[in-house]
Amino acid sequence: MTLPPAVAAVRQGVRRALTIRPDGQGGVGVPDATGRPILVACSGGADSLALLSAAIFELKRSPTKVIGVVVDHGLQEDSAEHTARVVQQMAAMGASETASIRVQVDATAIGVEAGAREARYAALAQLATHFDAAEVLLGHTRDDQAETVLLGLARGSGGRSIAGMRRGFNRGDRTFLRPLLDVTREQTEAACRHEGLDFWVDPHNSDPRFLRSRVRHDVMPVLEQHLGPGVAATLARTAEQLRPDMEFLDDYAERLFGEAREPGTEGLGVRVTTSKVHPMGWAMQTRVARLAALEAGCPADELFAVHINAVADLLMFDAGQRQIQLPGHVTAYRDGPNTLAFRRTASG
Repeated sequence: MTLPPAVAAVRQGVRRALTIRPDGQGGVGVPDATGRPILVACSGGADSLALLSAAIFELKRSPTKVIGVVVDHGLQEDSAEHTARVVQQMAAMGASETASIRVQVDATAIGVEAGAREARYAALAQLATHFDAAEVLLGHTRDDQAETVLLGLARGSGGRSIAGMRRGFNRGDRTFLRPLLDVTREQTEAACRHEGLDFWVDPHNSDPRFLRSRVRHDVMPVLEQHLGPGVAATLARTAEQLRPDMEFLDDYAERLFGEAREPGTEGLGVRVTTSKVHPMGWAMQTRVARLAALEAGCPADELFAVHINAVADLLMFDAGQRQIQLPGHVTAYRDGPNTLAFRRTASG
């Protein structure tokens, strides 16, 4: 019997991700020969169910356990009941183990979407540590990638956002992988239907209060109508082409920050020797400024171009008594002619 194309596409994505694993630094990792578990984040939606099914199939002859995990954000009245259903469904699909975790979403500063994402990744990292998992698989598709690129363009967020989601990244000592970035949402739904998997449609995905929902249901169809089919694929391809350049620059900036950072300084006390950054050009100067601000405690989701550019100016020019107040109650300032430093913003 011929394997349906949608099922084949999902399985191929998983196979490739588990064979050639991004190390989060722009390089390539190697397969884990120890048989440590693989976590699959599953919401009960088509993308994550198709991902879990493919992971179970690809690893069924290996010693690697596939553990399906659900994060309950507590944002809907029946979230506990839904989580229980997904746990039951994952077990019926053949997951080696299942787990769920409930999180508290802090949306006060960065909004519900960003707050839920941050809480979810923290919970998944916690579960990965608990199970000593080698990797965590995430079900983002090519459509999600296209929406991310479009949102980055609309926000003027620069090359880092336009480069979209990475195929793999590290959070602490855990690796997160996105095997389905070449697979469409339509394919994951078709794969679920072929395999008899009932998938859940998250009502938040069609809630116009959320920006990504408006992009998905209002903006993308208009672009497809007026620019022709294939817009999502083109946006995703743009991210794929831009990402290697951005990763190279970011890696270089990490090394430069390490060289310019005064030995033994970290956190809010981080200090940067400005003369080591001066000759490197604006692309490196802004990146080092961002890394320094993040190290000092600025929340990444609140650190915008206007903040980074201001810190870069401070990094490059001795501005006397000038200070820059940053998100997270952090203030950047020059401490002498050759040092960028940070301190807690004074209250009141």
